[in-house]
Amino acid sequence: MNETHIRWPHKDLLDVDQLDRQDVAVLLEQAANFQEINQRPVKKVPVLRGKSVVLFFAEPSTRTKTSFDVAGKRLSADTFSLGKGDSSLTKGESLKDTSLTLQAMAPDVIVIRHSSSGAAQFLAERLDCGVINAGDGWHAHPTQALLDCFSLSQVWGEQFTGKCLLIVGDITHSRVARSNIILLSRLGVRLRVCAPRTLLPMAVAGWPVEVHDNLDAAVRDADAVMCLRLQLERQQAGLLPDLAEYSRRFCLGPRHMELAKPDARILHPGPINRGLDVSAALADSPQSLILDQVASGVAMRMALLFLMATRNDGGAEV
Repeated sequence: MNETHIRWPHKDLLDVDQLDRQDVAVLLEQAANFQEINQRPVKKVPVLRGKSVVLFFAEPSTRTKTSFDVAGKRLSADTFSLGKGDSSLTKGESLKDTSLTLQAMAPDVIVIRHSSSGAAQFLAERLDCGVINAGDGWHAHPTQALLDCFSLSQVWGEQFTGKCLLIVGDITHSRVARSNIILLSRLGVRLRVCAPRTLLPMAVAGWPVEVHDNLDAAVRDADAVMCLRLQLERQQAGLLPDLAEYSRRFCLGPRHMELAKPDARILHPGPINRGLDVSAALADSPQSLILDQVASGVAMRMALLFLMATRNDGGAEV
């Protein structure tokens, strides 16, 4: 990696709405640098040696937690994992007292996932170290949006303006959809959403999106389609038709992609409900960026940990 100094102005990453286009450009460039490292036989650099990263996941996660853990270790940081079952939250300890306990251990960065919207901001307002939001309730998932952006940049290059992205599925309960809409609209992407009316939030009327409930119409001439996980637990709340009807109307299949641009790509934040969110044939097809998103997640989270852990070191050096 070239030696250069990078200024990063943000103590915390709580949502993508705090980032301007220059911030996003810095992150994409750094992620590309770390992507190259991840393709080497020895996938490790010493840039965060002596730094510590706490992974505080009070909500279940596989991809995000593992991705951050791998990212930290490849930068030579010391990573420590803490789940809800491992913490005193199960004994009634408040999030405030948990945060003060963590701060006493003097970490450089805390990555938090929590079921309560605003939990990451709550910690950020009380801790001196950097806080990265790895998903809080239905509110935000900024690192997922950033890795999705990086995955698309590998296909689109720097040309986001004028591209069209369709997001299909449970929009109401998706922090991934919210963060992607904020980030990609700022980069000039035209956005569409498609879902049953019961899975569209009332606020969607004020979002910079076209709203559809017909997948054939929504996918026409799209440059990329992002499928969201159908949250099966919502079925019990009466928000969905029966699953067979949902699959018939909203599962992305090969015939839909024939209506999209010829080089259109498919994304999914995972985990996938094959046959409900997207057909198995498409999930495993050359059009799919789903595994690329996993690799992009490690690179983007390496970029974030690096920038945030070194922001007070006189400018990051890579």
